[in-house]
Amino acid sequence: MSETMTLEDLAPLGTGAPAPRVYEKKVDAQGRAYATGKRKDAVARVWVKPGAGKIIVNGKDHAAYFARPVLQMILKQPLVAAKREDQFDVVCTVSGGGLSGQAGSVRHGISIALTRFEPELRSVLKKGGFLTRDARTVERKKYGRAKARRSFQFSKR
Repeated sequence: MSETMTLEDLAPLGTGAPAPRVYEKKVDAQGRAYATGKRKDAVARVWVKPGAGKIIVNGKDHAAYFARPVLQMILKQPLVAAKREDQFDVVCTVSGGGLSGQAGSVRHGISIALTRFEPELRSVLKKGGFLTRDARTVERKKYGRAKARRSFQFSKR
């Protein structure tokens, strides 16, 4: 018959669970972390570096570019969640979409850049939902329709 195996014989095989992923710091020659953030049709290129907490969007201060306080709050959410408001300078260029989508894309980019600069912040930002890309986009217009779903007005006579 066959031989009986013990637990000691199976120990070298391992449990089959993969090792946890190790995230490393990714910084360029100038000491900046880079990330791309997206939301709706907006795309933001974001650079994060140690500094006094200035946020520059398309060459302007973030308060001048995003005039509404709600958009400014959205922009700062990842920094506030990570408790790093006054420790990093953010420089970004954003294009496409409207102001709301642009603010969301900058927030997404800041979150990813922060995790590349400080991998320890990943769990905090992941819990807040800042690393997830919001995939919702505008539904396309269909033929035979006035808009994506709206029909033309119906008249019996």
